[in-house]
Amino acid sequence: MLKLIGKHKKEYGLGIMGAVVSAVLYIFLRYVIAPIIKLIWVGKIEGIENIPARGPVIIASNHGSYLDFICFWAIAPRSVQYLAAEVFYKSKFWRPIMIATGQIKVERDNQDKTKVLEQAHYILRNEGMLGIFPEGTRTRTGELGKAYTGVVKFALKAKAPIVPVGMIGAYRAWPPHKKLPRLRKVHIKIDKPIYHHDHYDKEHTEDILRWLTDDLMAVIAGLIGQEYKHHNKYLADSKEQKEKIIEGRIIKKKHEDQKISKN
Repeated sequence: MLKLIGKHKKEYGLGIMGAVVSAVLYIFLRYVIAPIIKLIWVGKIEGIENIPARGPVIIASNHGSYLDFICFWAIAPRSVQYLAAEVFYKSKFWRPIMIATGQIKVERDNQDKTKVLEQAHYILRNEGMLGIFPEGTRTRTGELGKAYTGVVKFALKAKAPIVPVGMIGAYRAWPPHKKLPRLRKVHIKIDKPIYHHDHYDKEHTEDILRWLTDDLMAVIAGLIGQEYKHHNKYLADSKEQKEKIIEGRIIKKKHEDQKISKN
């Protein structure tokens, strides 16, 4: 308990009393609310063993509902901190929950994202688990939207694997136009981590970042039974860059094969 209070005081910038209250709320959420969430909204879970037990990790999921964050947080074997929209922090209900669980406030209208980037990198530097919705916002149609390349940038800088997650049924359970969720189960599918060892400590063009992001989204699309319709057909602006992309795919495949053979 004292360790948890110390963490909330140091990492979340709270005073002593604020840290105590936040730590108590976290324990209540983790051991009382999380089991209730799993009972009501979480259905089948596949691939939970694919989440690395230690080290920096990025969780990348499709985003159709507030239940995406709620359900994954409830079933995660490790603490996960998401990039969360500022709307949560304007709510008297959500604000203390966001603070207690260590979510990162993102003010979408603020062009200066320095603080957000620092907080995210701090989590990864300290071998934490960062949650990101590559699409940036909830889908309004149920289909995957075009993803931003930020998730890949974080992964390359922190040398962290990305774990693709597919949330199935969350959109129907709590679509953006509904104020309250329905009593429907969410199916969670977790794929194997994606490593980009061949791309660490290198400069990257936007084309390569886009290709890596599209590759990730194609995996997520496969998990939820959809097609990712936003592939950038023009992947590179030179023959040399195209060769690097192909080489990257080969190295990545070799690394995955070696990891499987070791296991």
